[in-house]
Amino acid sequence: MNPVKERLRRGEWVCGQLLLELFTPGIATMLAGSGAEFALFDMEHSRCDFSMAADMIALCGRSDIVPMIRVPDSRVAPLSRVCDLGARGVMVPRVESREQMVDIVAELKYPPEGRRGVALGIAHDQYRASAPSYFAEANDDLLVIALLETARAFERLDEIISVPGVDVAWMGHYDLTSSMGIPGQFDHPAFLAHMDALVASCNRHKVAPGFLPASPQDAIHWINKGFRMISLGTDIGTFMRGFRNFHQAINEGLDTLPRAASR
Repeated sequence: MNPVKERLRRGEWVCGQLLLELFTPGIATMLAGSGAEFALFDMEHSRCDFSMAADMIALCGRSDIVPMIRVPDSRVAPLSRVCDLGARGVMVPRVESREQMVDIVAELKYPPEGRRGVALGIAHDQYRASAPSYFAEANDDLLVIALLETARAFERLDEIISVPGVDVAWMGHYDLTSSMGIPGQFDHPAFLAHMDALVASCNRHKVAPGFLPASPQDAIHWINKGFRMISLGTDIGTFMRGFRNFHQAINEGLDTLPRAASR
């Protein structure tokens, strides 16, 4: 059983990271050693393609990290292919209607819950042709994440989140505020109302709310508000912030020396 999904079902919160740049062999092991539970590899806004996604998913097998993929769109090919590569969670962007969500779940699940095509003895079942019981086990293991990021989606919130098979409803805050005409205004009352509405709808339908907070303080705030699947920033932000803080601390410690002499 997917440990991230299991913890969410128990009402706990989980953390991991959205990866947009650092597609390196050691990234999953480093995340695991830092306390992360999942890695969400991005195929929507990064250079990650199917080949790279396959490598990243396989490398997660060296650790306890649960590999997940954000696909570029809701077409059949990326949904079925990343599952066959071994992804244990799939985030689908720009979900805007119940009909779309029903179709997404169907493409991710084997019959009778869906219509996912069958190919056994490949990466997703570790190259061992599984028994018929595998289909139900795979359906239960997979974490389905709906990325809600438009004003239209929030007009249909309950319709989307109530679809059977949805495990996480993720707030796409930048795109949402852009579609609302308040880009990047995350303290705007209308945006904050949408955050509350997402949590309320998730609670009604036993779905976990997900979010990518900007800071530890934001994370604490939104976890206390009910968000339970949390990306601790992104790989780019974490790396640059860490380097910047390290560099700043050195400069402050050497502020009595000329720059050239400190090299």
